[in-house]
Amino acid sequence: MPDDDGTQSLLVRLRTVEQERDAWRDRCAGLAGERDRHRDTVRRLRRSRSYRLGRGLVLLARDPLRLVNRIRRRRLPRRGPVGGPLPARLYVAIGLDLPRLTELARTIRRRVLIDPDHRAVVLTDHPEFSLLRGDGLILEYLPDRETWQRHRPDRRWDEVLADRLSRLYAEHGAAHVLFVDPDSPPTLPDLLA
Repeated sequence: MPDDDGTQSLLVRLRTVEQERDAWRDRCAGLAGERDRHRDTVRRLRRSRSYRLGRGLVLLARDPLRLVNRIRRRRLPRRGPVGGPLPARLYVAIGLDLPRLTELARTIRRRVLIDPDHRAVVLTDHPEFSLLRGDGLILEYLPDRETWQRHRPDRRWDEVLADRLSRLYAEHGAAHVLFVDPDSPPTLPDLLA
């Protein structure tokens, strides 16, 4: 009989713990949804014209010369020295899933449309990169680390990445290289800053 009482109390305790776990899961799911809604609100706010105007006014009040220099740079001719091609900016987008890569490509395209001061070259390891060709960007592909190691274990992926970056930098005359965080790709205001 004592064993039955002990078993019953363990079962009751187990059910209680499971109910608490489920309650915490529900709470975390609700908080994650709320976090996502706040992120969307912040993104919409940062993309709004009134936010950009307000940010410009704050910049004007804090550092007027910086704003004047920024405006002057944007009004310079869009050609390189002596009428040559625009310099390139290399965006290294390694490790992004397709939705984030697609959003990044659209953001870069918007950035170049707003201020066409460079040619955008995107290096990605996503195998479906060809779906982004319509965005008017220069797309370069490097297989991801696992695929590379499976097919070419004789050469380290990090060395291949370094070689590819240096070659792209030289081939396109890149003026800047931007490494994209796969968990937090830059937004349009980030790229315009």
